[in-house]
Amino acid sequence: THNLPPGLEYLNQLDRIIIHQQVELLEAILGTETSSKYEIKNHLGQRVYFAVEENDCFDRNLCSPIRSFTIRIADNMGREVIRVIRPLRCNSCWFPCFLQELEVQSPPGTTAGYVVQNWDPFLPKFTIQNQSKEDVLKIIGPYATCGCFEDVDFEVKALNEMTTIGKISKYWSGFVNNVFTNTANFGIQVPVDLDVRMKAVMIGACFLIDLMFFENSLDGL
Repeated sequence: THNLPPGLEYLNQLDRIIIHQQVELLEAILGTETSSKYEIKNHLGQRVYFAVEENDCFDRNLCSPIRSFTIRIADNMGREVIRVIRPLRCNSCWFPCFLQELEVQSPPGTTAGYVVQNWDPFLPKFTIQNQSKEDVLKIIGPYATCGCFEDVDFEVKALNEMTTIGKISKYWSGFVNNVFTNTANFGIQVPVDLDVRMKAVMIGACFLIDLMFFENSLDGL
């Protein structure tokens, strides 16, 4: 563990990570996008990290699903341990040269890996890359991300896309919660022995999936 980036030792024994967006009353009442805040927990519901999105009001309200952002993730001592950086890019499969790409740093300033959107006319597809931009894993979503009162799963697969090793799930949490607060509740399941840097990149992938497919939708309906 002495070779792990500072703060990522919390992820070393985890095979399940829960991400819960905190309710923003101003956003719920006025319908105005505010900076998102998240609690990142283990499977027992204990908080291991706290995340805050940084961008400006223009990005949040006019570029909402494709907005650029920096998400700073801190441990329970307030030490920033992960930084997720998303530039402003296209969100359409009709522009394959300018699809989504997100960088995850841990410690901040040192690249841990990338999440890269892959062109596909039907399915949401992403590649998880290491710090050298070498492909490590794939993420493949469903044809429709509208769950109709059930969870929506994005499968984590080996590079051959045949073997499923985990998933990122958008949990359906009820009509009232989704419509009036638009909060996000996600679960990440990965092998416990997956490199902690790749677990950190999976957290970044979860934020990207949330904004691309669930930010302005009636999640799970």
